[in-house]
Amino acid sequence: MQNPMSDKERRKRRRSRRIQVIIIYTAIAVGLAWFFESQATTTVIFVRHAEKLAVKGSDPELSEAGRQRAAELARQLVDADVVAGIDAIYSTPFRRTEETAEPVATALNVPINSYDVANTETIIDEIVKQHKGKIVLVVGHRITVPAMIGNMGASKNVPDIDENEYDNIYIVSIPWFGKTKTIRLRYGAPYVPQS
Repeated sequence: MQNPMSDKERRKRRRSRRIQVIIIYTAIAVGLAWFFESQATTTVIFVRHAEKLAVKGSDPELSEAGRQRAAELARQLVDADVVAGIDAIYSTPFRRTEETAEPVATALNVPINSYDVANTETIIDEIVKQHKGKIVLVVGHRITVPAMIGNMGASKNVPDIDENEYDNIYIVSIPWFGKTKTIRLRYGAPYVPQS
């Protein structure tokens, strides 16, 4: 015949089980919170540099119209309450791209990270890995912006950007689960194609 447990031993066992259950649930909750935080949607906003001066040389600065467009870009992002959420800004090392990014960078006090225009695949990988779940602004060129969007697994059908077209904003959302999506918006003065 077994000796029945005393009330004291039963209470001690129940308390021990409760503590174990609390520890297990806490560990599961912390693990799930970490998992969902690390898997959040990454948003990349792509723009082409604003209008540049029509001067000879490979690194022209922005024209007056370009400076106004860059200011309008910052205003649009502020009005959409996106600026407060932009975590990183990337630009090629050319004056026209840096000057386009500058008003947003100044408004946020966020540094402009430079990337190599000839190596856009590497920068896309870096953005996706280093800024998972964040909002990133990328300022590029008429040829690199569509290529970079395509390299992100977003739409491969981004139309070519015309030589005189400066008003596109492409918003690429990369969810932790599901399909990457691209939205194209326009900002600033309306684009009038050259005939």
